[in-house]
Order: sequence, then C-alpha cells, then structure tokens
Amino acid sequence: MEETREETPQDLRNLALKVAGLLEEAGQHALHDQLNPRNLAQPSTEADRGPRYKLEVDNKIMRFMSARIADIAHFDGFWTTRPAESRPGQRYWYIGKIDGVINYVRRMSEWTVTAALFEFGPDNEPKPIIGIVHAPALGLTYLAARGAGAVRIHKTAVGEKRDKVVPSMTSSLDGSVLSYGMSFIPSESQRALDVASSLAGRPADIKRVGPVSLDLCKVADGTYDAYFEPMLHVWDIAGIAAGTVVVWEAQGTLSRWDGERIHWRHDNDVVASNGLIIRELQHYLQQYPWLDSINQR
Repeated sequence: MEETREETPQDLRNLALKVAGLLEEAGQHALHDQLNPRNLAQPSTEADRGPRYKLEVDNKIMRFMSARIADIAHFDGFWTTRPAESRPGQRYWYIGKIDGVINYVRRMSEWTVTAALFEFGPDNEPKPIIGIVHAPALGLTYLAARGAGAVRIHKTAVGEKRDKVVPSMTSSLDGSVLSYGMSFIPSESQRALDVASSLAGRPADIKRVGPVSLDLCKVADGTYDAYFEPMLHVWDIAGIAAGTVVVWEAQGTLSRWDGERIHWRHDNDVVASNGLIIRELQHYLQQYPWLDSINQR
C-alpha cells in the first residue's frame, strides 16, 4: 500500500503560487473593465445592509476562479456555500470580490482581488492558511502560506522581483506611520475619525487609502507600522483573511481592538501592527469601544 506523503509548508506555498497565477488572470480582466469608458457600478439602494456598489466584474471573477481553481488541488468547497457544519481538516476557498470598490469605481490604483484558503482545525474552528492579495493596477502580489513565510511579487517592465515580507522595526507611536479605514456608515466611520484625532501629534503621518487587504499587506511589509479599522463587516472577510495570513507569516500581529482573535463569521474591529507598537495603539483604540447600538445591527 502506497504511503500518503505528509503535506509540507512548501506544498502550501506551491499551491498559493498556482492560485496566484489564476488571480492575476482574473485581475487583468478586472483592470481592463476598470479602464473601459462606461458605467461600471451602480450604488446599492441598501447601503446599510451590504456593499455600497455592485460591480458586474465581481461575477466574472467568481465564475472564472470557481471554474479554474478546482483543476489545481482538492478542496471541500467554497466558503460562501459551505455546509452549516464542517469537520476538522476540511478546506474551503474564499474568493473575494473587488476589495476597494470605491477606489475601483473612481479609477484609482489601490484595489485588489483576493483569495484565502480556510482549514477547520481540531477544535472545529476555521483558520486561513493561505492568503493571496493581488493589486493589478499596481503590479503587486502578496502571498503567504502557513509555515512558509510571506512574499511580495512586483512585476515591472524589466522583469519580476520577489522579496521576503517583513514588518517595520518602529518601536513607538512617536514618528510612526499608521493607516486606517472607515465605513460609509456615519456611526461606524466616526469611531475611526475619533481614534485618528486622538493620535494627533504622535505619528509622523496617518494614511487613509485602503482597501483592507492591501493595508494589511502594507503593515506586513513595513510600509505602515500599524493599521486599524472599526466595524469591518462579514462581506469584508475575504480581504481580511487573505491579508491576515500575510501579516501572520511576516511575524506581525493582528486582532480585534479588544485584543481578542478575529471571528471569521462575524463583524470585527481590526488592528494589525508590526508587533512592537500594539500596546500603545490599543490604549487609544480601547477609548472607543464597540457601541451597543452598532453591535446590534
């Protein structure tokens, strides 16, 4: 009887690279659509219940990735259509829609397509073990796999450059560079603005660019020292999960504002850092707790 070879971190890395290739193909289609001189999206009439814009290209990405990813490796299904209960060891791909929809609609470059592989552990809790974040307009891809580290791939006119992803060594909020995100829902965005205001005078700069997946990767590679955003919704989970694996494998930290782990089936207040300034930053975040009125939405 032939023995089954145990999966290695390199096996997961190779799988991530294959899926990244597919995501790059999907991203090129999305980039082409972004540059087309036509109406790409319509604002949703239910902005308080879901993403503000509905993109035609999202369906194209989902169809392309769903059809192609099954040819690469065995998995148990897709995150959005998984059964109510899953067994330890089962794996589900979460293919994200455009992350950074407003940037995409406004023809900015900072938007991504994402993919994350979730695995259910012995405790029957899911955890992302592969994360891929591709920014087509920037020519950047971040990918990470459990135990295999994180890498940034930059495609230029003279070839492809690959770098190991490592966070900054900034050890204080003083002189740091932070990034934050905010919702289009007033009660949620106010908390982000309140934290940013309370930090005034300490960081050298506080950026607001987005999207969440790219902001997380920029913490992982040292562009930012930390990132925070209140009330990321369940529809943001694909981008959060993909960026989370990159942060973890770069040896950064990521949690909810209260220090608890991310819940992959619920809304979250998210903070990521290089691991050296998180205690200082959480002091400011915890001054603006998750309001009961928001928590009950």
